[in-house]
Amino acid sequence: MTASFQKTVAYLRRKKKILFLTTSNRWSGDQEKPKSTLLAEQIAATLGKEKVTIINIPTLKIYHCEGNISRAKGNNCGVSGAILKDSFKNPSGLHRCWASINNKDDELWKISKPLFESDCVVFFGSVRWGQMNAYYQTLIERLSWIENNYSTLGQKNMAEGINAGIIVIGQNWRGKEVLGTQKKVLQFYGFNVVNALCWNWQYTPDSADESKASYKDAMHQFRKDILVPLTKK
Repeated sequence: MTASFQKTVAYLRRKKKILFLTTSNRWSGDQEKPKSTLLAEQIAATLGKEKVTIINIPTLKIYHCEGNISRAKGNNCGVSGAILKDSFKNPSGLHRCWASINNKDDELWKISKPLFESDCVVFFGSVRWGQMNAYYQTLIERLSWIENNYSTLGQKNMAEGINAGIIVIGQNWRGKEVLGTQKKVLQFYGFNVVNALCWNWQYTPDSADESKASYKDAMHQFRKDILVPLTKK
């Protein structure tokens, strides 16, 4: 598994402005950080924090997607009327989401603004019940206008030129399948998906292993497999 980390770090060293989006969570009063968040922070420290911006998605107020793609009157996602008219929040003019207009305190702009200023973005998250966690799913649905703008509306591919990857951390079920699905999603969105930035760590392939001992040992094994090798680099 060390080879995956080496490839990720080696690739990112060539990038100038990197965005890490962490999506796993704990209770706000808990001092423990999710494994995927620890990994993002460790990679950033290895690269040099001046190169990497880390945004922890669960700390932001991001409303759910309104489903404007599937309206009875037709697809209304990402149209010109949905442009967020705020030069500070949307300096690129690319942010096109009705939920940002309908909810004044929505903070999706805190993601889209640095995203369009970056040459590389990596999503970090956890597998829960065979899918990516709820914060990741909320985020990716709210970014649907990126894909819809060129695939349906026939306009600019907003993600063109942005290299992307996703790193998935799980316990015992469907990690590889989730990784494959989300790589395809990022490709649909128009990102340049880089294999060196896409991998999965799963504690055990035994989906029936729900013992307390395995959940407790997972963090120990994760540190042994990943965090310690990275720290030694």
